[in-house]
Amino acid sequence: MLIYIIMFFFLGIIAGTITGIVPGVHVNTITFLILSISPFLLSHFSPLTITIFIVSLAITHTFLNFIPSVFLGAPDTDTALSVLPGHKLLDEGKGYEAIIHSLHGSLIGLVIIIILTPLFIFTLPLIYNYVESSMFYILITASIFLIWKEEKSRGLAIIVFFLSGFLGIASGGLDIRNSLMPLLAGLFGASSLITGILKKEDIPKQKTGGMIEVLKGSINEFRFNKNMKNIAIVSSLSAPLCCFLPSLGSSQAGVIGSNFIDEVKAKDFLVLLGAINTIVAGLAFITLYSISRSRTGAAVAIEEIIPLLNLSHLIVIVTVIIASGIFSIFLTIYIGKKASDNINRIGYKKLSKIVLTFLAIISLLFSGPAGLLIFIVATATGLTGILLGIKRTHLMGSLMIPTILFYFPL
Repeated sequence: MLIYIIMFFFLGIIAGTITGIVPGVHVNTITFLILSISPFLLSHFSPLTITIFIVSLAITHTFLNFIPSVFLGAPDTDTALSVLPGHKLLDEGKGYEAIIHSLHGSLIGLVIIIILTPLFIFTLPLIYNYVESSMFYILITASIFLIWKEEKSRGLAIIVFFLSGFLGIASGGLDIRNSLMPLLAGLFGASSLITGILKKEDIPKQKTGGMIEVLKGSINEFRFNKNMKNIAIVSSLSAPLCCFLPSLGSSQAGVIGSNFIDEVKAKDFLVLLGAINTIVAGLAFITLYSISRSRTGAAVAIEEIIPLLNLSHLIVIVTVIIASGIFSIFLTIYIGKKASDNINRIGYKKLSKIVLTFLAIISLLFSGPAGLLIFIVATATGLTGILLGIKRTHLMGSLMIPTILFYFPL
């Protein structure tokens, strides 16, 4: 039994590494595959070992999925907003630093998961219905505040917010698979890539450091960055909403949370997104235990394999969350450094063209001709925000407005 537990734990880490660094491959892709062959797996292995695989897969993914967002401009639903500060640091030769900041956030997320687990178990059943009934007003308030903070033109911000929102509604209304993938790849990924291709200068040489140096720098960052405490508080308040409310994801929580942090720098925003990303993935399993609601694809898979989680299952899940997070620290540092050291060998413009073509192809393969059309229109919408010179966080209207409509009080 023990050998299978260890084997499935490390297989989950390997699978999470693959889903994290390969654009277009998501945790849900693997978990749905697991569900499709679950009768065969359950005839040879215990439900608990398969659960361990899924948990380690999901947590590892949250540590590594910032790498393609920063270096390739290829986000998924959880890291869409990281393209913006990530590319800013990449253009300054600090792409590796961007990855480390997201890693800091994931570490904060691990600690918050441990702290919030007992709180979730005892309070979530009591407040779930109240928070769900208030979500429409929470999102409306966050959207208004987001637009109000636009420094250049609130009018243009409103136009882009609603333009991307209508695109989000349209893409969700189409009968296609994985509609969010071409939508977000176009809004945040392809538009950033095209902007980089049109620039005359190439990406500068990236600065990196050894693992010991990075770990020492991380300790100093936690000690002297005054925003770390605020980020921890904000992420612990905004991220849990995503764990039990449908249609609300990490990116929306990032938009909400960023409005409550003063002077958010690029690195601080990456820390916030990293924290929220990991918290959402981890607490989704705690939510499943507490109120039997499965918010993520990984939680859905576990619910199918173990319909009713007990306390011993919960203890194993929390242990796996912590253990896979610790392993993912070193994986993120190692793979992030390799990516940073080798990105200049190809040439950023050439690499950008390759990734742009790749994003268009996977949009077509995963979502069909309609998905490719969404990708093209979303790219044009993203470029509009860039040309207007307003904050590109307003493009999150593509997710915020459909979510607001979902919670519209009847």
